[in-house]
Order: sequence, then C-alpha cells, then structure tokens
Amino acid sequence: MKKCPCCAVDELISQDFYGQDVESCLNCNGLWFEREELNKALSAADNDDDNVKLENRYGEHLGGSDKHCHDCDNGLGKYHLMPGFEIEIDACSECHGVWLDNDELDKVIHSPLIRKSLLELNKPLSKKTWFFQILSQMPVEYNLEVKSTPWVVYCLLVLNFSIFASYYSGLMPEFYAYDNFALFSDRVTAGSQLWSLVTHMYMHGGLMHIIGNMYFLYVIGDNLEDVLGKGRFLALYTVCGFCAAAVQIISEPGSSIPMVGASGAIAGLFGMYLVWFRHASLSLMIVVYQKKVSPMVFFLVWLAINFIGVWTSQAQGGGVAYWAHIGGFFAGLAIGLALKKSLFASNPLLAVLNSKELKITR
Repeated sequence: MKKCPCCAVDELISQDFYGQDVESCLNCNGLWFEREELNKALSAADNDDDNVKLENRYGEHLGGSDKHCHDCDNGLGKYHLMPGFEIEIDACSECHGVWLDNDELDKVIHSPLIRKSLLELNKPLSKKTWFFQILSQMPVEYNLEVKSTPWVVYCLLVLNFSIFASYYSGLMPEFYAYDNFALFSDRVTAGSQLWSLVTHMYMHGGLMHIIGNMYFLYVIGDNLEDVLGKGRFLALYTVCGFCAAAVQIISEPGSSIPMVGASGAIAGLFGMYLVWFRHASLSLMIVVYQKKVSPMVFFLVWLAINFIGVWTSQAQGGGVAYWAHIGGFFAGLAIGLALKKSLFASNPLLAVLNSKELKITR
C-alpha cells in the first residue's frame, strides 16, 4: 500500500483541491499531487495566472530529501519553489509528483502572484532613477502595484495644494491663514483654537515644504490605502497627525511658534509602512551613489536625522517640529504592530510577501 511521503502513514484519502482530486494524509495534512495536478490547481486558484507551470519555475536544487515518492517509491529531491521565494518543496524526478507539507500550501498557491510581485520589487536602479533623485533629492520606491485607485490620497493632495495656493497666491491673506489655522502650542494648552489640531495638517510653510510632504504621501500612501481601505486610511492618517501634534505640544507647551504641515501625519504612515511593507525598497542617495535599501534602513536614517535635529535645535534654536515627526512615526509604528495580525489575515498575499522565505534583490 502506498504510504505518506512524510510520516509513512498507510491511509491517504482523496480530497478536492481547487478542482483536483489529490491525496491527503490524515496524520500530517500534507498533500500529494500527481503529474500536472498542482499546475491545474494553481491555474484554478485565484492567483491571476492561468498558465502556471510549476516544474519550469523551480529554484535551487537543495539535494536529496528524506521523503520517498508516493507513486514509485524513489527518493524525492528538495527544491526551492522558485528563485527569490525559498519555500522548500519535495518533487520526484521520475514521475513528477510533488509533495507539499500542510504549512506550505498557502504559500505555494500564492506563488504565481509572488512571481509577478517579485518582478516589481526587484526592478533595478537605472540612469533615469539616478537623475531623478539627484535633481529632486527624493527617493524612488519599489513596491507592489495597487489594486484600486487611491482616491483618498489624491483628494488629500488636491486639498493640500489648494489650501496652499489660496494664501501663497494672495487669495487668502497669509497672516490670517497662519494666525487662525496654524497650531500654536501656547494657545492650545490654554484651551483656544483647538481646531488647529486638524487645520495645521493642511497648511505648509513654503513650496518645497509642501512638495516634499506631498511626494511622500503620494509614494507610500497608495499602498497603505490599498490594504487599509479608504475610510480607515483617512482615519489613521488623522490619528497620526493628532499624535504628532500632541508630542510637539508636550515638548514645547509654551511655544508661540506656529506649527504647520502634514509631516507628522505622514511620519505616521512611515511607521505603518515599515511594519507592513518590509519587502519594499526605497532608494538612498549617498552623495552621488544610489542604493536600494529596505524600509528599515531608510527610516532608521530618517529617524536619526530627526533626533539629531532635536539636539541641534535645542542648542541653536530652529523652527522645524522634529518632535512631531518622531511622535507621528512611533504612533504609526504602534498602529502597524497592533493591526498587523488582522491586516495580514485579510490580505493573505501581503502576509506571504512578509514571510522569511521571500528574498528581495537590493
């Protein structure tokens, strides 16, 4: 009697797996796929790829396995599922059967989307991206394509630029705008102009200030809105802005310097992005050398710059709300960690992309 390749249990039962009649072990819950059955199951699964050929996508051969073929009893070979996705599978070189342990099933089923995602994540730097970063001093992002149009991000961009244009062009007097809608720590702590906790997020101190903030909102906001949904994205963006303002007020409760900008709210997006999209890359420019780095490296550099800014502003004075940046970032980080489990449960591809088996070229 044919045995389970993994635990040598005699009794295997038939099970439907995406339209294929495969054999399942009652003891370890692994599945045995005959020739072409896994390919057909992958094509039937919701993975956006109707022409999957798994055996043509094997990665590194890892040597012999301690498992034996369910059909011909030959020793199975161990392979990485495909280059860049180091799930170990067991396959027979004679009859082309494949054994999948129970904990490998979800990852293998998502493999066609992983393959597609790796093409986006592993795009190389180019002369074009180098010139863009030299001229703009802004990073280039390498991440997944979003599934839906980020309308909330677009609306925030339009709203911020429209408000800025209203007083930059003289349509609304700049003094009036700042005096009434910027955040003054001393006024808020005295209980006045509490609306400025919101309105300050939609004002900016100059053209480069708003361009820098809106660029980062555009670059990372689309992926966050895609996984959170529009309402929750806007709510968490606002919460991070509140947290950033609170930390800044606590650090300088008597300050009469106006605070404006979306930087604190966007710093909160940085924290969520770091937790949920660690597989992404951002380009870092070191003088003239451009390098793709992980969000962890990029935001650690950014955070260090802000802590240095706190120290230098205390010694020399200055008008940058560094504590707001830091407060917003850690608020986003806390939100990211708190929602990580539920977010990955509702976005299984994102969960797989955050697995240790995924290897990104940087």
